[in-house]
Amino acid sequence: MSHALAIRDARDLNLFSSPYGSPQSPYQQPSYPGGAGGQIPGADKKMIAGICGILLGAFGVHKFLLGYTTEGLIMCGITVLTCGMLAIVPSIIGLVEGIMYLTKSDQEFVATYVQGRKGWF
Repeated sequence: MSHALAIRDARDLNLFSSPYGSPQSPYQQPSYPGGAGGQIPGADKKMIAGICGILLGAFGVHKFLLGYTTEGLIMCGITVLTCGMLAIVPSIIGLVEGIMYLTKSDQEFVATYVQGRKGWF
C-alpha cells in the first residue's frame, strides 16, 4: 500500500499558510496605514474626548480636543459669561456627547466626528 498520496492531517494541505511562510488567520483584523498598532487614525481621540465631555463638558474641552474651536468657545463662553448660572446647559450637552463618543465604534466615531466634522450631537 502506497502512503505517498495519503494526507495525514490538515496541515499537509497548507490551507491557511501565506506564500511568505507564516500562517495567516482568515479572521485577521485589517491594518490601517499610519495608525498605531493597526488602529484607525483619529480613533485615539475617542476615549479622551468622551471622558472630557462627561467631566468637563461645561467648558467645552471635548470640542477643543476634536478641533471644534467655535463650538468649544460657545460652550465655554456660556459657562464663563453667566458666572456658571447657565453651566447646566453645556454640562448636559457635554454629558450626552461624551456618552455618544464612547458608545460609538472606532469606525463610526472617525467617520462622524473626525472626517465628517459633525459639530453638535
